Amino acid sequence: MSLSKKQLRLIEQVERNVAMCREFMNDWLLFNQILSAYPSPGVNKAQLENQFLKIKSKLAREHKVLKETLGPDYHLDVNTMNIVSGATSLESIYNQSEIAVKKLQSEWHRAFISINETLGGIEDKKARAEAGEKVFVAPTGGGAMVARGGGGGGGLNKNVKAVLIFLVVVVAVGVLLWFIPFTHDFYVQIFQKLGWMEPTM
Repeated sequence: MSLSKKQLRLIEQVERNVAMCREFMNDWLLFNQILSAYPSPGVNKAQLENQFLKIKSKLAREHKVLKETLGPDYHLDVNTMNIVSGATSLESIYNQSEIAVKKLQSEWHRAFISINETLGGIEDKKARAEAGEKVFVAPTGGGAMVARGGGGGGGLNKNVKAVLIFLVVVVAVGVLLWFIPFTHDFYVQIFQKLGWMEPTM
């Protein structure tokens, strides 16, 4: 079965999402590798601290983009970035009690599972899209990439539309009433009393 251009664009978007999520997962693994390597004897602790700082910064940047890009497909554990922000340095982590370190490792593992679940969901969506099934992908900055039901992004929300329609109706009614002789004279008298119109002779 040949896929439409729209469906192919959708698949490309999902592939980018998969790649982005996979990169985040790999960096999450690296975060743990650096964390776990620190107490080992003979390691260059200063170098590990530097790598730790870099991977934390990268994870923070990636996480923001990932969350915005995935939209409803984003299912990472709520504590994922708390783990990163709370781990100020390797030295400070290992200066805590062993229980605190184990708690951090447990939280890291829970987040890792949620990253895998998110990745699995996106990969499943990719497979379904490649099979020709219509799936939803959150709109990106470049415009909506939606295939389910042919919907699209953009446009005004319902409340704004309702207000605009109301204003158009009020203005239209006002204009119509202006041209009806009785109401026209009535408005003219009011406007003259208010000083908005010059009195007619």
